[in-house]
Amino acid sequence: MRSLKSAILSAAFALGLAGAAQASEAVHIPKQEWSHSGVFGTIDKASAQRGFQIFKEVCATCHSAKLVPIRTLSGIGFSEDELKAIAAGYEVQAGPNDAGEMFMRPGIPADRFPSPFPNDNAARAANNGALPPDLSLIAKARVGGEDYLYAFLTGFEENPPEGVTLMPGMNYNKVFPGHQVGMPNILMPDGVSFADGTPATVQQQAHDISTFLTFIAEPHMDARKQMGVKVILFLIVLAGLMYATKRKLWSTLH
Repeated sequence: MRSLKSAILSAAFALGLAGAAQASEAVHIPKQEWSHSGVFGTIDKASAQRGFQIFKEVCATCHSAKLVPIRTLSGIGFSEDELKAIAAGYEVQAGPNDAGEMFMRPGIPADRFPSPFPNDNAARAANNGALPPDLSLIAKARVGGEDYLYAFLTGFEENPPEGVTLMPGMNYNKVFPGHQVGMPNILMPDGVSFADGTPATVQQQAHDISTFLTFIAEPHMDARKQMGVKVILFLIVLAGLMYATKRKLWSTLH
């Protein structure tokens, strides 16, 4: 029994040291300004549309968003015709046909965004063994959410600090845990041309794609907030009516 207690204490001590070491390596993620922050905040649709352009032209070469239906884009202002045109730009697997064979067809808005690779092994083979994460819920899956995504996308440095040796095929990122990541720096100044004329700085691109990824992770956020405000207002009015009723009923009792 005594040896068991010692083992438990040793394990707890080791875990404590590991946790302390991990905490000491934690990187501060600066807070950014987001239109959707706060109770009354809403998604910046123009920014999210630019973010979709970045996703389509840059991110989607390696990353999937296979949980997101294309029709979700209606929430950031795309019309039905625009959704049909966007969907038709993808090919999705369908079938089987009468011969029992699968076939490819143009996408429709009800389809989900197809993956750039047929399977995970193909994705790893094309990315030096690293599996690019699906981006459907990445804004929810990372601590710090959109602030982390922005910091990560703007945190690449061509030359690592003195004393840091990168493993083959890795890139230095000052906010990524361990600071070594297989993903290269994909955002370049004027790497895309925005239709609305917004200057495509790295910071602007990082802000826009982070906004878009926040939207697809929770496309009903604006509606949820609006409903929450209505519920709070209703409860305030109900509380006032209940208080007035209580005063009325008890006013005759002395």
